[in-house]
Amino acid sequence: MASFAELASDGERVVDFLGRQLELKDVCTRLFEQALIDQAAQAHEITVTPDDIQAEAERQRRQQHLEDAQDTYAWLEEQMITPEIWEAGIRDRLLRAAVAQHLFAQQVTPYFIDHRLEFEQITLYRVVVPYSPLAQELFYKIEEDEMSFYEVAHLYDIDAERRLKCGYEGQYHRWALPPDLAATLFGTKPGALIGPMSSEQGHELLLVEERVAAKLTEEIRQLILERLLQDWLARELACQI
Repeated sequence: MASFAELASDGERVVDFLGRQLELKDVCTRLFEQALIDQAAQAHEITVTPDDIQAEAERQRRQQHLEDAQDTYAWLEEQMITPEIWEAGIRDRLLRAAVAQHLFAQQVTPYFIDHRLEFEQITLYRVVVPYSPLAQELFYKIEEDEMSFYEVAHLYDIDAERRLKCGYEGQYHRWALPPDLAATLFGTKPGALIGPMSSEQGHELLLVEERVAAKLTEEIRQLILERLLQDWLARELACQI
């Protein structure tokens, strides 16, 4: 039987396997997108410098807790890539960001204004219990002020980590939630108890503690740039089909 490395380096078998798994089109789409980005970069004289690549490589080393060159080479070997391929991948990702910035930076603020509601956030607390009668009982206890939502979460939630956080689930943008759930959560006054609701995990009680107005942060700015770039790439791809 062929070794793992031999299989990975057999291009014909890799392509055949991707086709069988119905993943070949996705890979080819990504290849086409990279070709479009390279073409746009050349047309607009956008470049990525060796210093840019080195800085990003250092960031990734820190992220992977790679202390020295030996650790880095071992990690690259584990990923089955050479240092040259790793740096080429870094270059591709940096170039993608640079092209998006060049082409669409002026469209970010108008896009944000037009889609402001999507970027609102809620601070969400959640309790999940295994049985519907228990969820209903806890709902009434909270409604009657016999227990606070946070006490219920700390004592009854099936998830140990969420119990320690008294039900804290996190902050969510509208677009990151299923549409029906987003409509419910964003349409509910902060502090109001929601539920019980059935889910794959069990029976849930939800509490929106706070609704956070949309702000054009750097994170949101990068997200919008990527959206605009994806829309452009999709249009270009559609012209080729």
